[in-house]
Amino acid sequence: MKITVVCPGELGEPEINRWREIQKASPALDNPFLSVDFTLAMGRLRDRVRVAVIEDGGTVTGFFPYERHAFGVGRPLGGFLVTCHGVIATPEFKMDARELLRACRLSVIDFDYLVAGQPTFSPYETDVRPAPVMDLGSGFDAYVEQIRAASPKNYKTVRYKERKLGREHGEVRFDWESADLGALHTLLRWKSDQYQRTGRVDRFAQPWIIRLVEEMHAARSDDFAGVLTMVYAGDTPVAGHFGLRTAQTLVGWFPAYDTAYAPYSPGIMHHLHLAEHAARSGLHQIDMGKGDREYKDWLKTGVLMVAEARVARPSPTTAVQWAGRVPLSRLRTAVVDDPRLFKAADRLLKAYGQAKSRLRPRFRSHQSTRTR
Repeated sequence: MKITVVCPGELGEPEINRWREIQKASPALDNPFLSVDFTLAMGRLRDRVRVAVIEDGGTVTGFFPYERHAFGVGRPLGGFLVTCHGVIATPEFKMDARELLRACRLSVIDFDYLVAGQPTFSPYETDVRPAPVMDLGSGFDAYVEQIRAASPKNYKTVRYKERKLGREHGEVRFDWESADLGALHTLLRWKSDQYQRTGRVDRFAQPWIIRLVEEMHAARSDDFAGVLTMVYAGDTPVAGHFGLRTAQTLVGWFPAYDTAYAPYSPGIMHHLHLAEHAARSGLHQIDMGKGDREYKDWLKTGVLMVAEARVARPSPTTAVQWAGRVPLSRLRTAVVDDPRLFKAADRLLKAYGQAKSRLRPRFRSHQSTRTR
């Protein structure tokens, strides 16, 4: 087996085409964060991005995109920014994960959103749990019947609030695959405010992430595209979402809404419209990502399994990294698994975020960074 490590921009057309061929052949890899297009975009914006091209008998059998940080510490491509990691390889592919790390000049790598059950990494999985999906394989009407049957009161309430929003603020309309860059920045501003209000890390405090989202918004092909969707009341945007899709799967990434319209439940309303238009466009599922949120529990009609894993080779770096990360990771898992602890932690984060947001500048990018 031969492993060659390259920067994404060094991949040739044969490798790019082979990547797409491998991904299309495996349903488990049907996620835009595993697409070569996403890796190429990350490579243009981050000089730490590398790809291990894996050959067996002269045939490329897999690709492993990753980031190499100081002292040989590896991170999955995109790290906490994305919700799917793994090796893009043929179903029968398997190799020793530590040998893969050696070839990549990595001492250790941690995964929070690993495709579960990959033969190379499955021996190192420490936690496997379901990620909710909206299954649209039988069409939107069949999907709605499932969620309505599971919780008729919730469905009735959301539709009532939508009609009320229309009466009080203007006709409700939905924009699918919007090309409006101004609408995109409105959504990012809402999301930035949400991060700060709730005490989370504000992704959009980093300019390269804004540039990445803009590049993804401009991406358009049958197998990979950015999808911006917005709900309007009259001419006023009230809720939206930006995500990525393959030919069959849309992955949730940045949902947000204008808090002035919170009494109308615009986020849930938006997701129902999103599901309807996604189904009409031929998509089979919406992956909402791992995480316990009430709206996900209500909207889901299926699950995908996602794993946490840690692969390490003996080294001083590994020991230091373990001390800094693993105990915190275990604490986080314990909090997430206990509803009482999770609610208490969430309240604490929100209180912290509200206090801190008064001191921090808001997201102010109203013009495309591509024009600066």
